Order: sequence, then structure tokens, then C-alpha cells
Amino acid sequence: MPNDRIKDEELYEKLRDEGNSKEKSARIANAAARDGREKVGERGGHGESYEDRTVDELRDRAKELGIEGVSKLKKDELIDKLRHH
Repeated sequence: MPNDRIKDEELYEKLRDEGNSKEKSARIANAAARDGREKVGERGGHGESYEDRTVDELRDRAKELGIEGVSKLKKDELIDKLRHH
């Protein structure tokens, strides 16, 4: 069922199939519709890999994003939470 708020449904569905959250998929799809897919791809990819960060750094990032319940998670679980927020 089409959603009026999603401007690039095809890209949105592809991102969801890849396991991205609804929020992240919508942001990317709408930015791609607004600015063009190539332009959106150029903007991303400059951050440090989650795997290269410490558990404390991952917890700090989760806190920045408002993700709760991460104090007892292992590193791989934290990474999964951050990626699927």
C-alpha cells in the first residue's frame, strides 16, 4: 500500500528489505527523491565503523540517539541496535 509520506517507494522498500528501520529508510528515500540518489550517496559514509569503536563509545552513541536499555548489551548487540534504530 503506497504511503504519501514516502517519496521514493522503490528505494524505501529496498532499504527495508536490507534490514534498515522504517525511519532510516524513509529519510534516505525522501532525501533521494528530493536531491537525487547519486547526491544522497555522496553525503554518507564518512563516519567511523561501529566495529572499530569501543563498547563505551557505542553506548554513548546510543544515548545520543535516545536508544534505551543498552547498558548490559554486548558489543555486537549494541551495533545491531544502532544499525536498526
